[in-house]
Amino acid sequence: MKYNKLTCLLLAASSVLSATAKKEENLGNVKASSPSPEWLQKAVIYEANLRQGTKTRDFKGLQRELPRLKDLGVDVIWLMPIHPISVEQRKGTLGSYYAVQDYKGVNPEFGTMEDLKEFVRTAHAHDMKVILDEVCNHTGADHKWVTENPGLYALNEKGEKYGPYDWTDVYKLDYSNPGTRAAMTDALKFWITEADIDGYRCDVAGEVPTDYWEEARPQLEAIKPILMLAESSTPSLLVKAFDVDYAWPMKDVFNAIAATKGVNKWAKEHKENRPEMTAQDIPALIERQKKEFPEGSLHMNMVTNHDLNSWEGTEFDRFGPATGAFAVLSYTLPGVPMMYTGQEVGFNHAFEFFEQDSIQPDYDRNEFTTFYETLNSLKHSNRALDASVPADFYQATNPDILCFVRESASDANNDNKLMVIANLSNETVPLQLKARGLDVQDLTDVFSGTQAQLPAELKPWQYLIFAK
Repeated sequence: MKYNKLTCLLLAASSVLSATAKKEENLGNVKASSPSPEWLQKAVIYEANLRQGTKTRDFKGLQRELPRLKDLGVDVIWLMPIHPISVEQRKGTLGSYYAVQDYKGVNPEFGTMEDLKEFVRTAHAHDMKVILDEVCNHTGADHKWVTENPGLYALNEKGEKYGPYDWTDVYKLDYSNPGTRAAMTDALKFWITEADIDGYRCDVAGEVPTDYWEEARPQLEAIKPILMLAESSTPSLLVKAFDVDYAWPMKDVFNAIAATKGVNKWAKEHKENRPEMTAQDIPALIERQKKEFPEGSLHMNMVTNHDLNSWEGTEFDRFGPATGAFAVLSYTLPGVPMMYTGQEVGFNHAFEFFEQDSIQPDYDRNEFTTFYETLNSLKHSNRALDASVPADFYQATNPDILCFVRESASDANNDNKLMVIANLSNETVPLQLKARGLDVQDLTDVFSGTQAQLPAELKPWQYLIFAK
């Protein structure tokens, strides 16, 4: 996703995603069978904005940050698109990363092919994976295919190439043409073979036919085991093709709760009409997705990413005093957590998208760094936080209280347990459960390191993580 506020709201809004899901048969009785790598269970994904995220704004600058990111607890570096950007119909001075001019080229803004290869080698030496952001739905308006092979493109009712939505700098590809499929698969193979990358984050993956992804995945796996991340919330994509998708619906619930409680400044300023929601809409969504998505489906949880940051505001704009609580949930609910450039230092600035932004993060350690280091360490050390471990929700008397327990079924000694309690409101509320009590014996407060103790009440937006 990319471009402007209207586009992102159209694509990311839960109403659109729900409509997409309803067009498909509910797949809860189907088992996900993508060749998901085992390491994904414990992985933390970090989205790197090369243009804005380091002083030199290139591969070499980010390469120097790898030891710091390793210490932070990052396992996967997701590079925003690295390809040359189309000039024709370009938006802004530098253009959108997602208007690709050459699928097999490196944007000189970021360095050379050898710089990329060296970055990947260095990341691998730090036991980190690298995935590329690939745009398979459309190309830039002056990609060589436009003139050399125009039959690869979709045409509108006037017989013209077109960009979907308001994406005037791109042309949509036609996947009913076998040549389009062959050319795209060739491009995807190229980076695995030439640069030894470890997979892809696929832009607007739901706009590309599912059967194409299912056709391409085995061909990519034949080169090396990879990770496939879909920017979509389309159940069929997780049957065979992708290992994990975006938790867009959960993001929408987070934003709606914050708006309901009056702390979503962005929603208020932009007069967004978000539904009223409480903490109880989180387990309700998870229960609904059990029916919609294949058994074993994984979703990537987040409080920010490049689209949200540039087009819907920073996490602080959308959550305000609730930012910490929703960040904790992005790590402790079932799924795979992700971080975005600057999140680890509480960077509160919406990056320019088509220009060089003069404001960049200062990566000096602060309380946010410690906070995310703690969450990353917990993710790695406690099997209860493995991505596929389900959550057992406890119903509280107050609907603003979220309480759940996760325990690793693979742990014979029952030594990996996690309990999360959060007050998702701006009021102090009593901690009372309806049917059963909470056993915190042998649990430790993750942030204080002391014996877990249940408070009689929770302060506004207070969260607790107890672990064994």
